[in-house]
Order: sequence, then structure tokens, then C-alpha cells
Amino acid sequence: MTLPNMHDADPIPQAARAEIDRLMQTGDLFRYTAADAAPVSLLEAEFAQLMGSKYALAVSSCSAALFLSLKALGLPRDARVLIPGFTFAAVPSAVIHADCLPVLCEVGTDYRVDLKDFAAKLPSVKAVIISHMRGHTSDMDAVMALCDDAGIPVIEDAAHSLGTTWHGRNIGTIGKVGCFSFQSYKMINAGEGGILITDDADLVARAIIMSGAYEHNWKKHPVLQDAFATWQNKLPLYNLRLSNLSAAVIRPQLPHLQTRVQNGRRNHDYLAARIQQSPHIQVPLPLNGEERAPDSIQFNLIGMDDTQVYGFIAEAAKTGVKVQVFGLSEDNARAFWNWQFIKDLPKLPQTKRMLMRACDVRLPVRLPTTELDSVSDALLKALDTALAAPHDAPLAYGT
Repeated sequence: MTLPNMHDADPIPQAARAEIDRLMQTGDLFRYTAADAAPVSLLEAEFAQLMGSKYALAVSSCSAALFLSLKALGLPRDARVLIPGFTFAAVPSAVIHADCLPVLCEVGTDYRVDLKDFAAKLPSVKAVIISHMRGHTSDMDAVMALCDDAGIPVIEDAAHSLGTTWHGRNIGTIGKVGCFSFQSYKMINAGEGGILITDDADLVARAIIMSGAYEHNWKKHPVLQDAFATWQNKLPLYNLRLSNLSAAVIRPQLPHLQTRVQNGRRNHDYLAARIQQSPHIQVPLPLNGEERAPDSIQFNLIGMDDTQVYGFIAEAAKTGVKVQVFGLSEDNARAFWNWQFIKDLPKLPQTKRMLMRACDVRLPVRLPTTELDSVSDALLKALDTALAAPHDAPLAYGT
């Protein structure tokens, strides 16, 4: 059985080489050096058009995009911001960096927000960040109805959801702001980087200035200039800009996005069908109207105790397939009880139970069917071995 390297990033298109070489020759890496047509500016225009949004702002990371979105909302200090209990540690961190307080709500076994707990906590908050964690979309119709009725702005953390649609609408365009990642394991790979999109000219003007458009560099952004003039010299500068070099890496990948999305969905669904032959594996289904863009697969282990789960992790690792169980991987940044920088961290028993059995496997979109067969065979064999092992047998516990 030959297994692929599941953690290699996808290669950068050759089309990026000429622009990278040009930038290296000129040393023109700062986004505001050119009067116009800088690679970062071109990226923002192309990404906004791709997503169907009026404005885009490219920044250093998705975390920076979330932070700037919160600051641009003009929330008061210590405003409470509702987030899912299942997300990456960068999300509550962005809330804290923005001088706000994260409020965690429960998440179900399908990795989406528990709408009952969400609704119960909504009256106490000033804003919401919905993390489409690992590309799983919460019921955005229900979320937006609740938030619109309460007059509460929604930021979409779409780091894992570039290319996902909800009833035909691009994820990231449903809330007031959408934030995306260009980190290496995402659909578009720049190593690091992020971008936010919105139709709100005043909000993006504030975000642009705070991102580091000092003096009058904001004039190089195609936004209503009156929106900027109001905020000149009145906002702090956090210097979270993206470089032209990163933009040169990202732009040639945008035309390949739809193909990557189709391949990712094909691979996910093919592998899901194979591994669900086991009664001990359950892959949550997409919601009605959700068209996902997965580059990984998540599944729940059913009817297994901790010893058997650890055994499954260890056996899969022997074959070369890394299985991460969010709640059993030491110091995992996606397990909320490790966010000890949050004061009065809640218990969230439902979310914790889910995380103790929720598995995560990277699934590069480039894999052919033959390699998917090898991966599924390895997972099923590891599962059978773990279930057959006597409980008193020593196990090499993996993370």
C-alpha cells in the first residue's frame, strides 16, 4: 500500500514565477510604493470581483482580517462577541486583541453552532463571529434571521470556506464582513496572508486605515474617498499589510479555484463513502443548500472508548495517515479548554463530548482515486486493529 504525503502543500502555478522575478529584481515589495496597479491592489480587485463583493482588503492573515473587522465595527471596550466553541484559537485571540470579550456557544456533532444555545446567548453580545470551521457551514438563514432581528453584525470566519456556497451565495458575502485565509493548507496557498470582503464603504475605509494606510495611502484604494476623509488621523495604525510578493503568489491561483473546489468535493465525498462502510465512523452530511469546498475530512468515531480511539490514532500513524482527534491531541488549539487566556472559560459539555471523538484528516485536492483508496483502506484497517486489540495491551499513543 503506497500512501501519499498528506501534508505537502499544493504547488504554486508557474505563472507566478515571472511576476516574482520582476519584483525581486525591482525590490518593489511594499504595496503602497506604486501609484497604482500594485500586485496587492490588483489582488483586492480580482478577489472582490470573484466573490461578488464591492470591496476587499488584503492583510497579513485571516486573524488580522478578523481583528480589523471587529475594530472597524467600532465596538466599545469589553463588548461581548459570540463565537462557536469549536474554532481555532486565533478567533478568540482576535476578539481579545480587539479589546472585546469572547462568549462561546455550544456546537453539535455536525460541527455547526447549536442554534438553541446561540439564540440564548445572543441578547448579551454586540457582535457575532461565525466560524465555518473546517468548511462546515452553520445554518446561515437561521443565524442571520436571529442576528438581523437583534441588530447584531455578523462577521464570517471563512478561513476554511473559500469556494463554499450557501443556497448559491458565496460564503463570506452573507454577513457584514467575510474573512479568508491564504495560509499554506488552505485552497489558495501563500504561506501566510488573509483578506476581508464587505459591501460597507465606511467599514472598509476604517479597516484600510487601521491596516496601515498611513498619511494618504488610502487614496490608492478604490473606495468612496469621503469615507476615508472622516477618519484621517483619528484611528490607530496596526500595520497588518500584505506584501506585493505574497499577492504575486496568490493571484495566479485564483483562476484555479473552481477546479480545486470541485476536486476537493469529489475527493471528500469519495473517501467519506468508503470509510462509512464501518459502523464506527460517521461523516456529517452537508446542510440543505450547502455546497462545500473541502480540503480535509472530519468524521466522528462511534461506540469507542478512549483506549480504542488512541489505538486507532496510533495504528493510522503507522501507515502514514495522521489522524487528529481534536479533544485528545495534546494542547490542540481547536480544543476550547486550551484557550486559558479567556477569563471564566465555560464548560460547554456538548462541544467537549463532540471534540473527544471528532477526527480530522488532511485531504489534498490533488489526490487521485487510487491514493484515496489507499488512505481509506489504511483508516479502516487501523480501526479494525484498534477495535480488536485487548484493552490491557500497551499502545503508542499519538497526537
